[in-house]
Amino acid sequence: MKIKRRKSRVVKIGKILIGGNNPVAIQSMAKSKTSDTEKTIRQINELAGCGCEIVRLAVKDMADARAIKKIKAGTKLPIVADIHFNWQLALGAIESGADKIRLNPGNIYRANEVRGIISALKDAKRVLRVGLNSGSVKYSGSRLSMADKLVKSCLDYIKPIERLKFYDIVISLKASTVLDTIEAYRKISKVCDYPLHLGVTATGSPASGAVKSSIALGSLLLEGIGDTLRVSLTDEPAQEVKVAQYILRALGLRSFGAELISCPTCGRCEVDLVSIVKELEDKLPVNGKTSPVKVAVMGCVVNGPGEAKEADIGVAFGKKEGLFFKHGRPLKKISFSNCADLLLKELKSL
Repeated sequence: MKIKRRKSRVVKIGKILIGGNNPVAIQSMAKSKTSDTEKTIRQINELAGCGCEIVRLAVKDMADARAIKKIKAGTKLPIVADIHFNWQLALGAIESGADKIRLNPGNIYRANEVRGIISALKDAKRVLRVGLNSGSVKYSGSRLSMADKLVKSCLDYIKPIERLKFYDIVISLKASTVLDTIEAYRKISKVCDYPLHLGVTATGSPASGAVKSSIALGSLLLEGIGDTLRVSLTDEPAQEVKVAQYILRALGLRSFGAELISCPTCGRCEVDLVSIVKELEDKLPVNGKTSPVKVAVMGCVVNGPGEAKEADIGVAFGKKEGLFFKHGRPLKKISFSNCADLLLKELKSL
């Protein structure tokens, strides 16, 4: 099965092209105070190291807006400035070099303020993200569904901007429920060609957030909808990137180096497979800087040999030792204690 991507216009955020046939880009958000430039730079560079491609920063005051200039000098990722309530912060962020400005139509909506921001974006050749959440929509007293409220609020906001001949726009419509999110993106995808940034807002705990995001984003991506995505988790930002990579890789939309395949274990398993999998997951390259390979770690002889044969390298365990496979061929028996080190060594030789 091959996913047919929705046709969307191409927008450039820093050096990253989104939309069209460009890869679905992974975004996260720094969780430090932006004006704490040392901590923010360190966090952005950590995100870049694990495969993040765009990063958003909260801009709460002018100190945050001014800090973007120093942050850009110390990092390479495109910067999205997240602006709420005070439109002057958008102007400060643009002046400091932000590559994209995120505006919330729920709190920056006065015509003169929006015109001022668009004028600055046009002069600087930067991008606008119109980012709606279910908590910031109009028509609160109407009988419209949440998806319709999101779509209508978005289109109402964009029309005056289009009259200013500005079209470097990215749209996000994030609801806090999976079904509302899917419906909103499906509807907006049919009435415009702007790139869509996917996400579910306020997803909760890491496990709950990963599940909600996987269902909502995975469903939309299967339909070809989505040009960037962020998995929002109440967790470290690197975990958001990891889950996003898992989603894209599972759908065959991106490759991120080594993919680990392992069995869930059962009463037939006679080794501590969980510890090996955790060790490998921490050490296997998942940032796309190596060729995509599959590494199989299986706990018994039922499905183990078959899965190990299908992977580039793998091991199928018996009672105390395992049979090592490479490119489908069984080569030698290995001990449980040496498994992780051997697989990592063999991976480097591929």
